Amino acid sequence: MSRNLLFSTSTELIRLPAENVVFISAEGNYSSIKMVNGEEYVLTQQLGQMEKHISEMVEENDNRFIRIGKSLIVNHEFITFINPSRQKMILSDCKTFRHELSASKDALKALKDFIEKESKK
Repeated sequence: MSRNLLFSTSTELIRLPAENVVFISAEGNYSSIKMVNGEEYVLTQQLGQMEKHISEMVEENDNRFIRIGKSLIVNHEFITFINPSRQKMILSDCKTFRHELSASKDALKALKDFIEKESKK
């Protein structure tokens, strides 16, 4: 089901289709949203605020957005590669975009375990 994410600050409003959000990264007191089409939006909200806000907007059983460590929220539908020992993850649609990201070994190991469990359901 398509769902829009709505982010509002004192000066701007951004409405984005959830399925087109690839990842959100922390940049101090700001969060950067990277989209499938390559667009990027920077908001004056910390990542924890973004995570809470997203959880309030998506349906209860929609677990596409996963917090990875302290600095990332990823759309797990785009995860194509995880290597915890190299602290590397690739998000891609296997056609038009590819993003290589870093995260802690523990965070990537937990993510790998989560995805393996999800695929067995």
